[in-house]
Amino acid sequence: MAYAYHDTPIGRLLLVADSRGIRQIDFPNSHAGRVIPADWVQDRKMLDAARRQLDAYFAGKLKRFDLALAPDGTPFQQKVYDALQGIAYGRTISYGQLARRIGNPLAARAVGGANARNPIPIVIPCHRVIGAGGALVGFGGGLAIKAKLLELERSVSGEKSAIG
Repeated sequence: MAYAYHDTPIGRLLLVADSRGIRQIDFPNSHAGRVIPADWVQDRKMLDAARRQLDAYFAGKLKRFDLALAPDGTPFQQKVYDALQGIAYGRTISYGQLARRIGNPLAARAVGGANARNPIPIVIPCHRVIGAGGALVGFGGGLAIKAKLLELERSVSGEKSAIG
């Protein structure tokens, strides 16, 4: 595994990849005090594309990432991660809407659990999933970061509605 730290407007992210693609992005609160495994190698060059695209995203110049992704997860979680990538930039949907999108309308809670385990936030945009009433709920980076990401996207896209 290769890793690099990357400073962003929401804090210092830990990026992790291997030959298959990006495996993980950790928020500052989730990697603080973390011990990097001895067999991981710090390699900023391997993560250059991810760093450039994250910079472009935070500058409001990138709406869709084009990176090789290799998130770990069960088949159900993989289905959720795929569906998350279909949520348009600047838009949000509820957990129930996402459950319907994957063909399992009664699985809103399971979708929420898969969303919470998303190992590649921002790139796989789990921040675009909100509560049915429009409330910001559940986010690994914390609700303040979720709000910042949504506000960035809304300011660039011009979207005004909470759920779409």
